[in-house]
Amino acid sequence: MNPVIQEEISGCGIASCAVLAGISYAQAKEKANALGIYAEDTALWSDTEYVRKLLRALGITAAPTETPFDTWERLPDKALLAIKWRIEQGRPFWHWVVFVRSEREAVVLDSKKALKTNTRRDFDRIKPKWFIRVD
Repeated sequence: MNPVIQEEISGCGIASCAVLAGISYAQAKEKANALGIYAEDTALWSDTEYVRKLLRALGITAAPTETPFDTWERLPDKALLAIKWRIEQGRPFWHWVVFVRSEREAVVLDSKKALKTNTRRDFDRIKPKWFIRVD
């Protein structure tokens, strides 16, 4: 899997779905827009249903519930992580990233454009709140 860079400030959910589907941001955005999902909608960062709907449309199965993060070792081999979780004006917000573990290594694929590298191994700096297992 390779990181996909988000093209809008709130496009992390679309980018994370693109990573999991192995497609470009533009392709995932086109599919999302056809489903009524737009990066400009801040609900994309505070409601899991938008990402779940896009994953289903892309043929990707995700767990029906969120699981609280415990340790990196206990994560499944593929997961959507909610990081940078916070409350703003009484509403939860987070940044979506993809965790993937192979026989060689475990990495976090982060779509944020400003990062020096979008394949992250600095687990001590990443503070997940919860995750969604992805098959």
